[in-house]
Amino acid sequence: MELGLIWLEFALCAALIGFAGPELSRSGDIIAEKTGLSQNWIGLIMLATVTSLPELITGLSAVTVADVPDIAVGDVLGSCVFNLAILIVLDLMHRDGPIYFRAHQGHILAAGFGIVLIGWAGMSILLAGHRFAFEIGHVGLYSPIMIGLYLIAIRTVFTYERNQREEFVEEVAEQYGDITLRQAVRRYLIGACVLVAAGVWLPFVAADLSNAMGWGQTFVGTLLVAAVTSLPEFVVTLAALRIGALNMAIANLLGSNMFNILVLAIDDIAYVKGPILSHVSPVHAVSAFSAVVMTGVVVIGLLYRAKTRAFRYVDWISISLFLLYLLNSYVLYVFVH
Repeated sequence: MELGLIWLEFALCAALIGFAGPELSRSGDIIAEKTGLSQNWIGLIMLATVTSLPELITGLSAVTVADVPDIAVGDVLGSCVFNLAILIVLDLMHRDGPIYFRAHQGHILAAGFGIVLIGWAGMSILLAGHRFAFEIGHVGLYSPIMIGLYLIAIRTVFTYERNQREEFVEEVAEQYGDITLRQAVRRYLIGACVLVAAGVWLPFVAADLSNAMGWGQTFVGTLLVAAVTSLPEFVVTLAALRIGALNMAIANLLGSNMFNILVLAIDDIAYVKGPILSHVSPVHAVSAFSAVVMTGVVVIGLLYRAKTRAFRYVDWISISLFLLYLLNSYVLYVFVH
């Protein structure tokens, strides 16, 4: 395909996501108000699941049709790193001080589970690289553990949010009195369908672009495809910030990282040649541990809750996340060259 046509397809996908993202965020905020569910829970489950479906579709395509497990694993772990880098943009656009001061501290629970899940994935990659991986048929033992940890995480966060709402009950003025729950759900489903359709199309456009440019699978999977499949998270997160739903924006990113590790387990089940982590480059562990360290930095920000930025427009938390993202990208670039 001509390079110009590939970029045109990319622009069309981005435009569709740009349309669906704000609608999805606003509908999620309305559903949170009408149902009494917290913005954290809506972002963690409803938004994170929808915005992470491109990673799921890309991973399944990579391990079945294309037989490129490096692309699948690189997409999952690269997306985790990219999602955390989106917090930098979120912090820059939030003019009322650092986002970590305004954010609900309940995000620490989701971040903690994210560290456990991503850390387990990174450790499993290193062990598999040294031929130390237990198997259940063609599936690595680490995959059922990932699935179990994800289910425990979701249940624990839901229980925590429910207890918090029961403990701090207060009357809140209805913001969307002119819109019913049924209308909000319908808008959410329409936005989700458009977002998923564009998000599923994007990885194929990225594959065409990588072939045209002659880039390697590990580099492309972790940086290009990961950035492309994380575009829905980026748009939805910024749209949530614009309507004042900061907690929903942050929960979407942290929830997407948790869901990404579930996607990794699903990719392993779909890859019939054996445990997927035994067939990929060990350099993916760098992305996993980069995401772990970046999530740890976020936890520090949520606990420290600085009221003012260390610098004029950016906080030291965001600077640290940016440097870690650059380091991860540099290591991957050097490895494939």
